[in-house]
Amino acid sequence: MHELSVCMELIDQVEAIARSHDAERVDTIVLRIGSLSGVEPGLLESAFEMARLGTVAEHARLRTERIEPRIRCRACGLEAEAGPSDLRCPACFGTDTALITGDEMILARVELLQAAD
Repeated sequence: MHELSVCMELIDQVEAIARSHDAERVDTIVLRIGSLSGVEPGLLESAFEMARLGTVAEHARLRTERIEPRIRCRACGLEAEAGPSDLRCPACFGTDTALITGDEMILARVELLQAAD
């Protein structure tokens, strides 16, 4: 379950952001997860429940947004969405494609609460 180690690193980043903004706590964390990233959102959300305990994000909500694969065909130049198990070009059916998106995990947004909030 590498999602727990991913969450521990995420909490480290979120705590650093909260400290740099003198936030009292974290309200919401938004992650964008590529479907080819190797991270399973359901497992990540379960791991987040454990990782956040005793941190500035203990009461935070975790929202995940899925990023589908997008490819560029080196043969015909087409850019298109692709299925996670079929990265062939949908126009020429070439297999010489480059993955543009779909394997990333991005900390997209952290919503912080200040003491007066």
